[in-house]
Amino acid sequence: MPIQVRPLQKEDIPEVVECIQQGFADDPYFRWVFNAEQFNKQRNSSSLTARCLWGINNALFYVAQEVDVASTTPSPVLGVSCWLAPQPASQPESWYTWSQSLLLSFRQFLTNLRYLGRGGLITKRYWIWKAQQGAAQTELWTDKERGYYFCNIVTVRPEAQGKGIGRKLFEVVTDRADKEGVKCYLESSKDEPNVKIYEKMGFEMVKTMECEDGGEVCQLFCMVRQPKTDKI
Repeated sequence: MPIQVRPLQKEDIPEVVECIQQGFADDPYFRWVFNAEQFNKQRNSSSLTARCLWGINNALFYVAQEVDVASTTPSPVLGVSCWLAPQPASQPESWYTWSQSLLLSFRQFLTNLRYLGRGGLITKRYWIWKAQQGAAQTELWTDKERGYYFCNIVTVRPEAQGKGIGRKLFEVVTDRADKEGVKCYLESSKDEPNVKIYEKMGFEMVKTMECEDGGEVCQLFCMVRQPKTDKI
């Protein structure tokens, strides 16, 4: 059956949350930033739900599913991607963007109250990562005029891999970036096989970012994709 990639809808969120949790269960960054013994899957689901609700109006959030014209039952979500749109350095944050970020923070605060904590998130490590990420992006995001499309999440269910779903979840944005002449950026904490897959889609490794706490190191591979000029 053909694969359809479309914007995230509210009714997709439970399956999207499940897909993300499944896809990142063995992710090195996830294992570094969360205490496995204290991890609360329900609390994490609530946090991801808040992020999805924010993403519907504030990100390029897509789901992939098979199209079965003979069935009236919606096909399951097989893959997910979330991209942040370019933000030129010269363009100040709008009131709307600020208010939406505040709403997301409030929802996350309610999640913390409901579950009496952060569900195993090691906050010190989270802020170490945010500081390293900020420094890396300051160094690497040299196109201040147009900004970068930032691939924040991309994952495909294990049973659906090998069908070209991941490529479609990339191309829905990279084709747009090519037309606009805008670069794309991503960070991956999984070297094999992810880096080689991203290279096949035009990304180039530009920096290895290291996050260290208590002797435990998490590496993230920063990759940039130049726009294809034949598509501009």
